[in-house]
Amino acid sequence: MEQSDRHIVAIVGAGPAGLFAARELASQGVQVVLFNRDIKPGGLAEYGIYPDKIKMKTGLRAQFRQILEMPNVEYYGNVLIGRQGDLSLEDLQGMGFQAILVAAGAQGTKWLGLPGEHLRGVYHAKDVVYHYNKLPPFSQQELEIGKRVAIIGVGNVMMDIARYLISVRKVDEVVAFARRGPAEIKFDRKELEAVVANLDLAVFDREIDRVAKEMRALGQHPEVAKEFIHAAAARGVWMQSHTLFWIRFLSSPRRILDDGKGRVGGLEIEDTHLVLEDGEVKARGLGQFHIFDVDTVIFAIGDRVDENLGLPVHNFAFDKNPNPRFPIEGESYEAYDSEKNEPIEGVFVAGWSRKASSGLVGVARKDGVNGARAVFQYLANLPPARPDVLSKVQEALTSLPHPVVTREALKLLEAAEQAKMHELGAEDFKFASNQEMLEVMGLLKAVS
Repeated sequence: MEQSDRHIVAIVGAGPAGLFAARELASQGVQVVLFNRDIKPGGLAEYGIYPDKIKMKTGLRAQFRQILEMPNVEYYGNVLIGRQGDLSLEDLQGMGFQAILVAAGAQGTKWLGLPGEHLRGVYHAKDVVYHYNKLPPFSQQELEIGKRVAIIGVGNVMMDIARYLISVRKVDEVVAFARRGPAEIKFDRKELEAVVANLDLAVFDREIDRVAKEMRALGQHPEVAKEFIHAAAARGVWMQSHTLFWIRFLSSPRRILDDGKGRVGGLEIEDTHLVLEDGEVKARGLGQFHIFDVDTVIFAIGDRVDENLGLPVHNFAFDKNPNPRFPIEGESYEAYDSEKNEPIEGVFVAGWSRKASSGLVGVARKDGVNGARAVFQYLANLPPARPDVLSKVQEALTSLPHPVVTREALKLLEAAEQAKMHELGAEDFKFASNQEMLEVMGLLKAVS
């Protein structure tokens, strides 16, 4: 298949940012080729949203399906782009792509570097969220989750993980630790409603009273924090679980204790106090330490970009041009090499690849569209692409030692999952392994 007289762009990643960027560019007549690490498209929308939000997922899948049916959009799943991947960014440029938009999310994991992070029973949020959302290979990993679980962080991801621990794992206790105070929590009331029935309100009120003096010193209002929780409690949903859930503020993790057998045997935290610096509330250690009896620790502290992708990284993020040539709404979407002090010609970033762990699907969608608009401005200065780019892509993909998933193959996968869903009488169904997905698409022989 040869491409016609038009510009051609590679998009790395087929989550909300990449897919909506593809639609934006394709609607302007640009030929788009989507490369996706996973077999299925959707990214955050498919593998980051809590499983029971079926109506939301179904609506997003329908939009993604429409995008992939656009005549000037090609899709290649099960293809890893990066230094140790199937193809590098340089490979894509060598094929004749005039621009590359990296919208691969933030696939790296952010750790604090604490003693004991290597112990069994220590996980990053990705390990848990991708496991219960059935993203291979996370879906096939056994999680050694005990009875008393500490979650580091107080955002929406923490709430989703707490929900899983309460409703599915039914552990005895879940405690979320926050370095700062109640006024700095990052979770939404809607997410809180799913777990608040397991939150001991009396314990929570005592926790607010414990940190009230710190809050008032910064002009914050403890009563507002209490009201936020109590208002959600009125709409809480009972999860048929007796898990005790609570939150401890002004607590910074310092080390994870070994139980003597290589597993988590406790968590040491340091008390903090709040200070206002440059208009931002920050936590500072007090030198007072406590040990909490937990057997599992999960870090929900955000993500970092994947350094193996092949772009310069500083402070967990890809470098961006500080003086963008094609700014959108005052933001830079242009990849940059801060060591050489120059833009990386023709390479752009969007979504969580531009700003890790920032917002959910709606934010990623908007950022993808804006990234596409920056790319379109760049293309305006270029002649049409060479006519053989798509054939070069197909030649390279055919030589890979594993199956590549096309739009046509995705239709077979979707049909197989729908059939399985009806057979089981379930609201939703996903195959949990790449092997199963490739088999039902006819891309891999069944293993007997």
